[in-house]
Amino acid sequence: MKSKKWNRMSGGFTLVEVMAVIVIIGLLAAIAAKNFLGQTDTARVTTTKATLSSLHDAVELFKMHTSRLPTEEEGLTALVEQPTDVEGWMTGGYLKGITIPRDSWKHEFIYQLNPESGKPFVIISYGADGKEGGEGFDADLYSTDTE
Repeated sequence: MKSKKWNRMSGGFTLVEVMAVIVIIGLLAAIAAKNFLGQTDTARVTTTKATLSSLHDAVELFKMHTSRLPTEEEGLTALVEQPTDVEGWMTGGYLKGITIPRDSWKHEFIYQLNPESGKPFVIISYGADGKEGGEGFDADLYSTDTE
């Protein structure tokens, strides 16, 4: 009988080749994850800006119907629940649904009358960190900047 010799051309992979493929796949996955996460944050900013614009328009419509802005105490709740001392409030409210939306990071929007900008009111999202100030995705977003 002839003994079979192991043939290098038998079609198998060496451990080094397998490890090289694993490293390459890991690097590609890391790059893809980084790009995906960046797009998610960008989409959150865009969505929050759109919501700020809608809320700003709803407050202006409230003022047009009632001849006044919501007080800071009433806040954005005046858009979905009729204040007791208001006439002309639109039946059904000024927003779709019965709740005030939150920003894309699940934080409540801040409503301020007579802000430093000199505008009559502003609605603010404190960004990803939920704290005043910040840079990048943590930066504050203002309804007056979306006009």
